[in-house]
Amino acid sequence: MNEVLWSPGEERREATSLRRFRRLAEQAIGQTLPDYESLWRWSIDDRASFWSLLWDFAGVRASRTWETVLDNGDAMPGARWFTGARLNYAENLLRKHDDTMAIVCRGEGGRRRTMTFRELHDAVAALSAWLGDQGVRRGDRVAGYLPNLPETIVAKLATASLGAVWSSSSPDFGTRGVLDRFGQIDPKVLITADGYSYGGRHFDSRPRVAEILDAMPGIGHVVVVPWVDPACDTGGLRDAVTWQEVMATSHDDIDFEQVPFDHPLAILYSSGTTGAPKCIVHGHGGTLLQHLKEHRLHCDLREGDRLFYFSTCGWMMWNWQVSALATGATLAIYEGHPASPDGNVLWNFCQEERFTAFGASAKYFAAIEKEGIQPALSHDLKDLRLVLSTGSPLAPGSFDYIYREVKEDVQLASISGGTDIISCFVLGNPEGAVRRGEIQARGLGMAVDIFDDRGNSLPAGQTGELVCTRPFPSMPVGFWNDDDGSLYHQAYFDRFDNVWRHGDWAEITAAGGAVIHGRSDTVLNPGGVRIGTAEIYRQVDIFEEIQESLAVGQDVAGDVRIILFVVMQPGHELDDDLVSRIRMRIRTHASPRHTPARIIAVADIPRTRSNKISELAVRHVIHGRPVANTEALANPESLSLFKNLEALKD
Repeated sequence: MNEVLWSPGEERREATSLRRFRRLAEQAIGQTLPDYESLWRWSIDDRASFWSLLWDFAGVRASRTWETVLDNGDAMPGARWFTGARLNYAENLLRKHDDTMAIVCRGEGGRRRTMTFRELHDAVAALSAWLGDQGVRRGDRVAGYLPNLPETIVAKLATASLGAVWSSSSPDFGTRGVLDRFGQIDPKVLITADGYSYGGRHFDSRPRVAEILDAMPGIGHVVVVPWVDPACDTGGLRDAVTWQEVMATSHDDIDFEQVPFDHPLAILYSSGTTGAPKCIVHGHGGTLLQHLKEHRLHCDLREGDRLFYFSTCGWMMWNWQVSALATGATLAIYEGHPASPDGNVLWNFCQEERFTAFGASAKYFAAIEKEGIQPALSHDLKDLRLVLSTGSPLAPGSFDYIYREVKEDVQLASISGGTDIISCFVLGNPEGAVRRGEIQARGLGMAVDIFDDRGNSLPAGQTGELVCTRPFPSMPVGFWNDDDGSLYHQAYFDRFDNVWRHGDWAEITAAGGAVIHGRSDTVLNPGGVRIGTAEIYRQVDIFEEIQESLAVGQDVAGDVRIILFVVMQPGHELDDDLVSRIRMRIRTHASPRHTPARIIAVADIPRTRSNKISELAVRHVIHGRPVANTEALANPESLSLFKNLEALKD
């Protein structure tokens, strides 16, 4: 087993919501559940009892209770949850209506804005009334082309309050990227901002919005939120009003539309690097219940906690964070570059606003380590008890860094799931130990397993396809414009019948945790021996001369050879000595078969707009194949760096 880096004391374990929930489960079933593993096993074997107990434990608000917890119980897809129930996602998030803090927002340059729960409720009421006046009804789509602002959260909740369907995109998406997404769902209303700031520069969004409106005549109404310029106007956009005008709308209290458990709440999008983005539809009840489970039980969030996750509103994690309002927690959100002017900016935010939970991508932690950021020495983090990481596998060295340079007494929860399920398959356990390089646990109610190519379950320590063998409430309602469900089935169920295949290459550890080794569609396979790309990155990340790396397989002479691309830190060069040391490190600590045949320095590496490196796009380029949708990339110009490389021609 891997080294234990942290373990909670018994007093801390006893105080967790997970411990209280486990005791309630023991009372309900009349038997002892002595540890997390036994609780997890019960949660997947008796799914109806687990999810109904969670419903009561979390205090889900519903105008009509459920008749049946689970219909068509083992069908994937096809299982139906909490049939007969009527509820509203937004109503469950707006339980509080007082003057405690709901949202604290920071932008570049230290700009700070806050919103109490009372102010949040009133803003949602005003926008809900205005949307209703414009004819928005149950099932209509409202799109947000917005920075990460309090108004973005207001817009999502107001849309949900009506039973309409929310969809959002970050404002750094180009016109084509927006049309590839919103063009598929035909929104009735577009809510945008005058612009956004990034890296010390200001960008006006309105000219791009004008292009979007020209291409989408079905958008009947536009709302412009001031951000870059507090006194901004609509910039001449057609059918547009300002946010201030909307907030002046006369309104009563919010009349929350009561909808079925699986009524569409939000449309999220796949990255789209291999074609048009998939429009993934998630429901009110499944999203709410899954997030309540993850926030209350796995993150141990409580009323008054302050949750921060660095994200854009185009990423699944933005939606995940918003749901934490249902716990009574305060959301801390940041708009701008996470290292502008330097890598301390988010830790300044953390200290000044007393975060109890801090989340960011694995790449962020690797970057600030190489920048020499030491929050434990420079900041007062006494309130911080949880650090979260996702987006890509968190390297063992980053575990060491967080406990050495961020905080010793903190739960480090590496988590993994995705847009497809708007939640996690594997994540934290506040009662359990944190082991170096491991995700702590499989999620409660999630029948996660590892399969070989023939669909056989693999024992602990062996790598294979991450699957889920039983239904769960946050499975997508479906894909938009996929009436017969064929695209949905093809995405997750075409490999193993009635089993969700997630597309991750992973293992379950002897301790019951998990390690994600990368995406299974980019697994490296020289000589028929497979290894995940994360195994390569874990070794390369230790070299301070290297800023970032990307590994792909190149097809040559009937086999595959590994090509490693590296971005050098300023002031360093890729010389023969460094190449030799990288190869030796990979040979010794990963696998001799997976020693790179070529190591090539490049100026940049392509990444999606949720900051994940795009190995598949590079693999296409070096094989002379087109990349289907470069608009899905944050930096598509970087692809030119990988074309016609002489080092790959022999």
